[in-house]
Amino acid sequence: MADENRRFTHESLQDAKTIKTLLSALSKGFSKGEMHLGDGEEELVLKTADLLNLRIKAEREDGRCEVSLRVSWADPEAPVQRKGSPRIES
Repeated sequence: MADENRRFTHESLQDAKTIKTLLSALSKGFSKGEMHLGDGEEELVLKTADLLNLRIKAEREDGRCEVSLRVSWADPEAPVQRKGSPRIES
């Protein structure tokens, strides 16, 4: 699966309890090292890495509030592309 480019996107109106349940499921997926995302039509399985990038963003503007959570990492099943050694000249 490492060489497959796949995407899962879902957007819907949910109550706070449902969102809490979904966030809890994501948390369990990070703990197990694997998460399954789907909405009945397609499923995407992601294996997590040991180190992950995290970005949390929040804003309140014009009567709307937004919290954004982004987690990204290198696919542990993808072949490692090594870069050459750094070169410094002075």
